[in-house]
Amino acid sequence: MELENSIALFTKGQKHLVGAVNSPVRAFKSVGGVPLFIDKAKGSKIYDVDGNKYIDLVLSYGPMILGHRNKKVEKAVKKALKKGTTFGASTKGEIKLAKMVCDAFPDMDKVRFVNSGTEAVLSAIRLARAFTGKNKIIKFAGCYHGHSDALLVAAGSGLATLSIPGSKGVPKEAVKNTLIAEFNNIESVKKHLNKHKDVAAIIIEPIAGNMGVIQPSSEFITDLNDLTKSSGVLLIADEVMTGFRSKFGGAQELIGLKADITCLGKVVGGGFPVGAYGARNEIMEMVSPLGDMYQAGTLSGNPIAMACGIATLKELKKQNPYQQFEKTATKLEHILLDAAKKYGVDVQVNRFGSMINPFFTKEKVIDFKTAQTCDTDKFKKFFWKMIENGVFLPPSQFEAWFLCTKLNGKDLKKIEIAVGKAMERIGSK
Repeated sequence: MELENSIALFTKGQKHLVGAVNSPVRAFKSVGGVPLFIDKAKGSKIYDVDGNKYIDLVLSYGPMILGHRNKKVEKAVKKALKKGTTFGASTKGEIKLAKMVCDAFPDMDKVRFVNSGTEAVLSAIRLARAFTGKNKIIKFAGCYHGHSDALLVAAGSGLATLSIPGSKGVPKEAVKNTLIAEFNNIESVKKHLNKHKDVAAIIIEPIAGNMGVIQPSSEFITDLNDLTKSSGVLLIADEVMTGFRSKFGGAQELIGLKADITCLGKVVGGGFPVGAYGARNEIMEMVSPLGDMYQAGTLSGNPIAMACGIATLKELKKQNPYQQFEKTATKLEHILLDAAKKYGVDVQVNRFGSMINPFFTKEKVIDFKTAQTCDTDKFKKFFWKMIENGVFLPPSQFEAWFLCTKLNGKDLKKIEIAVGKAMERIGSK
């Protein structure tokens, strides 16, 4: 397998880019080797600068749900480009996409578009604080909500331990109002609420995706709904990853999560930088210019991004691929488990809708602690064997794999062969 051009670009890029990348996971540090530089993509395939072709299970970490370069989406973007790229003023497309999003989320009356998931989340937290008049928030260990200071925190050894900064440059003061609970452990939430009476909100990924795919138990969700309502605490659903991926709308409906504020991104922009946060009227009317919670953005509601998002959601609603995603994910789960059993590899496979990934561990993975039991060295070997056999995966044990509508039977057969070779490489028999 030739990677000469990727190696050359990685070397050249280090001069003026930090680590030759613009997002850390792209540096491949967790899997070793030289990161791939991509040249182009089409449908379910992606091509690197050395001409190697891969079945793409990264899909830009989720937004390319229709596959790359969908014809109708491309047509809409090209049409919008002819009118201009940005105006610093309102356009009709913002209103149209806002209605589509609100219609897809029953408890959402209004939405505000921003430029990323990080912006959506930090704005939602500011809004929750403005609405409740309280300062503290609770997040769950292993759930990633972007790189704003208040959320770049690591849990201490105890369930009720106050958070400490998880990044250099984040002062302790920035995270003093952030508390860490354990995913799927309602008692860890209760301890915080019993101790702190100034909690504005609890933020959660309805389906965790940044510690691998982890689904909350129905009991946990029921208790979380009841606890937030009885405590006067807002519940924020971070659906940046899960929005429109398991149904046309949010995963929160499928699992029964009763969110007060919802954050979106990825699919809603169809591949352009778009984020959004929305809620019922009484909450959203706190946002400027209707209220005193200030948030703004020069490129928010960008006309090209709106056109891409509208076309993506239109096509997604028309195709309604969610039953097919379930069938494909089930097949992929069996492929992984059967190969692991054949070669004596300890693997757990978690999936939800069009998100799936294997964990190289004996333990059932239900939270960040159990995810940490994974054998990451085995994943490294697995990752590179999959790359060698033409399957592009996220370069981390703890990132979800994504499915697109262009993934077909021939692709699955190739994935099956690659998985077999990868499991054989790390197997004990």
